[in-house]
Amino acid sequence: MKLKICGMKYEDNMKAVSALQPDYLGFIFYRKSSRFFDTVIPEIPKGIKKTGVFVNASIEDIFKKIRLHDLQAVQLHGNESPEFCQELNRICHLEFSHQIEIIKVFSIKDEFDFATLKPYESCVDYFLFDTKGKLPGGNGVTFDWTVLENYPSTTPFFLSGGIGLETITKLNDFMKSNASTYCYALDVNSKFEIVPGLKNIEALREFKENIITK
Repeated sequence: MKLKICGMKYEDNMKAVSALQPDYLGFIFYRKSSRFFDTVIPEIPKGIKKTGVFVNASIEDIFKKIRLHDLQAVQLHGNESPEFCQELNRICHLEFSHQIEIIKVFSIKDEFDFATLKPYESCVDYFLFDTKGKLPGGNGVTFDWTVLENYPSTTPFFLSGGIGLETITKLNDFMKSNASTYCYALDVNSKFEIVPGLKNIEALREFKENIITK
């Protein structure tokens, strides 16, 4: 089970989080976010994939950020169409010598039409399921994970939305269920913050030590 820590903002904190060796670090390039990142990413261990989070950005803007920050993954958190993802995927293969992973986000509340996913399966590497809320991410609320028992795809997914220390038992139960078959990674953010963008290192360490891996 991979771990993504999202909403990184402060350099010293970033280095401390990196020492925990998560698999992904997320940087939000959305100006309306309280975790908006507009500085330079410091050097972090090579094994950690730098992930740019975008909301309805242009392909040109995404490419600029990939080049500027040497991103290894792109997370699309807006209303990006399958055609947009297909074009982004195509040009990434042409422009970059290393793979740029594409993660498409879908928000869930009490139910979800999984047929929505089908057109995206051929042009993204992962889906990410988050909780539908007022903001495009970082709402600190979980959705009903049993919805994923009906997941019809084989595309691996990130589980996100309100994951924190208080959800460890629930999360470990989920990991034992069939709904987690294609769960590739956990995505955490606001439940581990002191203030937006500043992560609580001890809480993250405790979480990492107590979740089931598979």
